[in-house]
Amino acid sequence: MKVVGFAGYSGSGKTTLLERVIPALRQRGLRVSVVKHAHHRFDIDHPGKDSWRHRQAGAFEVVVASEHRLALMREYEQPYRLSVHQMLAELYDGVDWVLVEGFKESDLLKIEVWRQATDDFKGHPVRYPEDDFIVAIATDVSADRLPEPT
Repeated sequence: MKVVGFAGYSGSGKTTLLERVIPALRQRGLRVSVVKHAHHRFDIDHPGKDSWRHRQAGAFEVVVASEHRLALMREYEQPYRLSVHQMLAELYDGVDWVLVEGFKESDLLKIEVWRQATDDFKGHPVRYPEDDFIVAIATDVSADRLPEPT
């Protein structure tokens, strides 16, 4: 499997870019997986459902599967940060591409997403001059209009 990261500040357009890259790869007959970093707590389960009840009862892992979808939920008693490489090891090895959203500090080859058009974005430095793992930049400005590296 080939792996490429998409790194940038919140609101930079990483998800929007992936929404375009994924169908382009799929149209070429390629199987695509995504690994997404979350800075906050999240839950994909629903209170009262069997899987939620299993977790509430103390199950370390719950897998919910149908003919069309599989979800694995793992509960850590203490905060535990998986590395992006550990997450990649969990994926099905029959995929052609894994697109990694976030993990801007990782040692994966990645594309920096930097967008001046977002007001929240003004003043954020570009990362590519200090990050040897950034191989390209996706931006809404010409290269001569990128902010100066800090």
